[in-house]
Amino acid sequence: MPHIEIKCYPGRSEDIKQACADAVAVQVAKSLGCDLSAVSVSIKEVPKENWKDQVFDSQIMADEAALYVKPGYKCE
Repeated sequence: MPHIEIKCYPGRSEDIKQACADAVAVQVAKSLGCDLSAVSVSIKEVPKENWKDQVFDSQIMADEAALYVKPGYKCE
């Protein structure tokens, strides 16, 4: 506990994704008051053309009540 899944467009290097995952894990452990060893982070790349169907509609907006930070964009 906890597990964080980050979804983003492809194109970032493995080093950048690792640095992001490390920073997120540290901040989550600090914010939630848990051991860093209890935190897991995954990064899944989703092509831009699939974002609306695979992420925005089916995950973000479908579970909008659970969002603590809402996106500042709309997918049309």
